[in-house]
Parts: sequence; structure tokens; C-alpha cells
Amino acid sequence: MLRRVLLAGLAMVSFSSMVHAGPVTTVPQEPAYDPIKHWEFDLETGALWSVGHNASPLNYVILPQMLTFKSPAVLQGKLWGGDLVLRNRFSLLIEPIIEGPESYFIGANGSGILEWWNPSRSFNLFFSAGGGLGLMDSKGYEVEGGQGQDLNFTYFGYAGARVKVCERGSLALGLYYQHISNTDLDDINPGIDSLGPMLSFGWHF
Repeated sequence: MLRRVLLAGLAMVSFSSMVHAGPVTTVPQEPAYDPIKHWEFDLETGALWSVGHNASPLNYVILPQMLTFKSPAVLQGKLWGGDLVLRNRFSLLIEPIIEGPESYFIGANGSGILEWWNPSRSFNLFFSAGGGLGLMDSKGYEVEGGQGQDLNFTYFGYAGARVKVCERGSLALGLYYQHISNTDLDDINPGIDSLGPMLSFGWHF
């Protein structure tokens, strides 16, 4: 009899503890890594060929090598089920000229970059346009069609797509247009218009 009473008492105590304990709470999970909230640097390489008829008649081939830094999102809004993001972009340029009278262009440019990201952050489309300046070994006074002075200005347009390959890394393929000229600071100013593909590897930090 005493044993039954003890068992009944234990059962009541256990039930009372469960009632007063309330609902079970879970520890919130860490948010998923979001690349648009981080800085990014890209290593970019490509090949550009002369295009159009408003610049030098010479056939230039340029191999742009760029180290690009992008800021976290400056502006952000919803679009087509994803996020439209504006970031700052700054690039250091080292561009061997493998066809043409000059042999290099070295400089820097800056711009904003507009990106559309899908919700899972595994893919984005981007567009950027901006400008900068740099130096080259001008040959316009020696070769007709060459550039007239070493100091030149540049502007560009760049569009493409980027795919996530690991938590912080991504690959991108794009189309890059570049104009180089001295803006008539020299009597000789044919300029260079060029267009071609760019491949890049990006890392967020």
C-alpha cells in the first residue's frame, strides 16, 4: 500500500513539473552568411579587341588584369523575388598591350556596381559603369594611330553574371567595354575603344 502511494506521489510531482515548465524553447540559429553585407575583392582577367570607328585605326589587343574591391551594400531593395543592391567598386588596373604601338596601360578606376541577387545568394547579375585615369608609354609621335601622351583617362561599362562556388568564393563571367584617351589634352588623341570577355574570382571577407 505504501509503495502505491509513493508511486502516485512521484507521478503527480512529475506532471506538476511538466505543467509549470511551459513550452520548450529552442536556441535561434545563426543567420546564413550574406555576401552583400561584406567587403569583397576580385581577381579579374580578360582580353579586349579594338571596336568601332571613332578611335585609333590600329588594331589594339589589350589584356586587362584587375584587382577590384567592392564595399558592402550601400542601397538595397526588393526586385523580382530577390534583392537589388548598389555597392561601391574600385579597381587597380595593369593592362599589357600585346598588339599596338604602346606596351602597357596602368591606372585605377572607380564606380558603383548594381547587382541583382537571388534569395539564396548563390547567383547574381551585375552592371557597372565608371571611369578613372592611368599612364601608358605613348607612341603617337612615332607611330600614326598611336596615343599622343602618357597620361590618359578611361571609362568603362561592364556586365555579367556571378555564381557562388563556396561560402565566401564566387566565379564571374562578363563583357567589358573600355575607352582610353587623353581628352584632347594633346594634339594627338585617337583614343582606344575595346571590347571583350572578363573572367574573375571573388572572395568576401
